[in-house]
Amino acid sequence: MRICFVGAGALGSTIGGTLARGGADVFLIDPFRAHVEAINAHGLRMLEGDVESIAKVTACTSAAEVGGVADLVIVLVKSYHTRDAIRAAAPIIGPQTVVMSLQNGLGHEDILAEEVGRNRVMAGKTYVGGVLLGPGHVRSGVVGKETIIGELDGGLTERAQRISETFNRAGILTLLSDNILGTMWDKLFINVAGGGITAVTGLTYGGLYSLPVLEECALAAISEGIMVAQAAGVKISITDPRRAWTMASAGLPPEFKTSMLQSLQSGNLTEVDYIHGSVVRWGAKLNMPTPVNSTIVALVKGLEYARTDYPGKA
Repeated sequence: MRICFVGAGALGSTIGGTLARGGADVFLIDPFRAHVEAINAHGLRMLEGDVESIAKVTACTSAAEVGGVADLVIVLVKSYHTRDAIRAAAPIIGPQTVVMSLQNGLGHEDILAEEVGRNRVMAGKTYVGGVLLGPGHVRSGVVGKETIIGELDGGLTERAQRISETFNRAGILTLLSDNILGTMWDKLFINVAGGGITAVTGLTYGGLYSLPVLEECALAAISEGIMVAQAAGVKISITDPRRAWTMASAGLPPEFKTSMLQSLQSGNLTEVDYIHGSVVRWGAKLNMPTPVNSTIVALVKGLEYARTDYPGKA
């Protein structure tokens, strides 16, 4: 199976390298030229625990360099780059190509469907972790980390089964879901638990989980999401906000920083529109107020405006 990753940062490189070691024909596509050149020159260095190995994988700075279409395109760019990224991936998308998002939040699947057709799109969520240690070098967290994939309409198709088998054969624990939208909402609750609050406060998880007032805020934000999902008829497995709050910090050290906080500290835009903003958008469709998540979105947007090259900023 030829698999192309559109976005090969820490997570894309970790999953792509693991699939390559499992026998897949993998291409990592990313504009980070130093990363691409290091991979092509020396292979992708993957550190797992204290053991380092090399994955033989091809890296490119553009889809045009791949030379042919892919069986599977996995999108792992920052949420706000999704539309531009899939348009740039046109050279590798053929009639039978499956396009799948493993990004955090909700809404990417709709953007992908608008660009390539809903029949080509699958969705998924992964708990695999990765840290980019330097160009061509990642710390990977694959063992025991679950990935869930599924068709948008809930069907259990041959193509979904084939992708699942490829992932599992490489050592990525992958389950098929006939309710991928519910799975995506469950993961969203976990992102809602800490993402925006840590971005606003600048706190790592050690601080977040030390202040009861922040816990109350997080639980209120999660509760809004649960109520919106239930009102929309989504089948979710997380119905107690405290469960999502607990799951969010499971196995993570006190110094852990959410991706939203890391983005702000790096002077980049966040994915707040696809996390807390998803709760707000779905709530608006149902005429349900979401004051906690709306406030978090507004505050994060204010910080983006102050600290980044915010679109339209004077």
